[in-house]
Amino acid sequence: MTFNALLLDQDMTLAIKQVSDNDLPAGEVLVKVDYSTLNFKDGLIMNGLVKLVKEYPHVPGIDFAGTVEASEDDRYKPGDRVVLNGWRVGEIHWGGYAQKARVKADWLVPLPDAISTKRAMAIGTAGYTAMLSIMALEDHGMKPDQDGEVLVTGASGGVGSIACAILANLGYKVAGSTGSESSHAYLKSLGVSTIVPRSELEEGPRGPLGGERWIGAIDNVGGSTLHHVLATLKYWSCCASVGLAASNELHTTVLPFLMRGITLQGIDSATCPFERRVMAWERLTNELPMDKLDALTSEITLSELPEVGKKILKGQTQGRIVVDVNS
Repeated sequence: MTFNALLLDQDMTLAIKQVSDNDLPAGEVLVKVDYSTLNFKDGLIMNGLVKLVKEYPHVPGIDFAGTVEASEDDRYKPGDRVVLNGWRVGEIHWGGYAQKARVKADWLVPLPDAISTKRAMAIGTAGYTAMLSIMALEDHGMKPDQDGEVLVTGASGGVGSIACAILANLGYKVAGSTGSESSHAYLKSLGVSTIVPRSELEEGPRGPLGGERWIGAIDNVGGSTLHHVLATLKYWSCCASVGLAASNELHTTVLPFLMRGITLQGIDSATCPFERRVMAWERLTNELPMDKLDALTSEITLSELPEVGKKILKGQTQGRIVVDVNS
């Protein structure tokens, strides 16, 4: 049987083509895909701006949710609903922009009953990463009743938006940093109490340490912004570092770590242990306000992906973009 897939060729052309089960890469589980998402990394891959793809043609899409069609692994049987985040799917392994996917069983997580496959992708790798970041901060002692705000940089993006919504729902006071003035009302609707202009953080503190401001931080930007965040965290706080859109260079000193006991926690959503992945999805089911999730989600088709993929690189998208691979 054949099905639709968005194929990326070596000359960076994208086209919906018919492929068959035999074309899929090796793996123990065959999944009928319902939805995928459009993330910033997908935009980079589809436009040839990062050299992550090793073989062509290639199916992008770094996550997906759907139903097991066939399985060689006892943990999954036909009809089970599953979600996949990470493991370089959509990079070196065919990803979610096709109506079917074949992957290793270890890469999958059973989808909680309370979440539809569409909402699972509205959450997506971005929301999953946001929850892993919050879990890391709480592992380091952050609690809602602390005096102060949690800072989220890149707050109007996918990870940032969902992190703000979850933190506010849990009772934290949230400061959201963005470079888009048009996003201020949007962030307020998610529960953000303080808007911090991106330029304020990009300038950096005047010295290796600034005033203590944040009880914790989720940084989606990197570069000089991350330096500023580390220098202005409160004593014994943690910063979860997620994205490095600005730069992967870290211009800081040891003083935040020595003088204030700051922790810099890297979040690797790609190869996170299975038990923690399951815990993250269970918490997302219970702690993410679904009405806010729906409000920040838009849906597109496979045919719309190339154009919207260009817009996400220009910062012209907002919130979560779900891809219905069957429309």
